[in-house]
Amino acid sequence: MASGWGITGNKGRCYDFWVDFSECMSGCREPRDCTLLREDHLECLHHSKEFQRRNRIYEEEQHQIRGVAKKAKEEAEEGGANTHH
Repeated sequence: MASGWGITGNKGRCYDFWVDFSECMSGCREPRDCTLLREDHLECLHHSKEFQRRNRIYEEEQHQIRGVAKKAKEEAEEGGANTHH
C-alpha cells in the first residue's frame, strides 16, 4: 500500500490519497486535523460510502416500486368492486 506500487506494477489507485494523508500526519499537531484525508484514503480502499449510497438508492427504488404496485392493486380492487352490482 504505502510503497505506491499497484497490482499491475503501476502506481496504486489510492497511493495519492495515502501520500496526502501521510504528509498531513507527519506535519500536524493533532491527528484529528487529518481526519478528512484519512476518510478519503479509506474510501478509496474500501468504497464504503459509495456502497452505502448505492444501497440507499436501491432501497428507495424498491420503496417506490412497492408503492406503485400497491396503488395499482388498490385501484384494481376498487374497479372490480364497482363492476359487480
